[in-house]
Amino acid sequence: MEDSSHYRIQIAVQVRHLADQSDEADDRYVFAYTITLTNEGEHAVKLLSRHWVITDANNHVQEVKGKGVVGEQPTIKPGQSLEYTSGTVLATQVGTMSGSYQMQLPEGGEFLVNIPQFVLSVPRVLH
Repeated sequence: MEDSSHYRIQIAVQVRHLADQSDEADDRYVFAYTITLTNEGEHAVKLLSRHWVITDANNHVQEVKGKGVVGEQPTIKPGQSLEYTSGTVLATQVGTMSGSYQMQLPEGGEFLVNIPQFVLSVPRVLH
């Protein structure tokens, strides 16, 4: 793995609670999250895989690993952004997600980009 400090990939996250798909009586809380990855570095990078750690308020942890995002392994050129939306289901009204993306450089070197922890919360549950 390469040292990721040489590659500047910025990550922004927006989270939405999907009330119409949730069922509070069944402890089913559905969230959508939109991730924007911006390549502020000098090299094109290919997103090879993702690793998510999803934790609910009961400390139940789900790990999700897989190739690419939303079925693709996109290349992000310098100055470009990639935005995608996905979702997750929790058994509690509040939880967190964090993880990493494995990226590849054109010459084949690979590095990890950490995804900072963010909160999943039903509106008005957290102050």
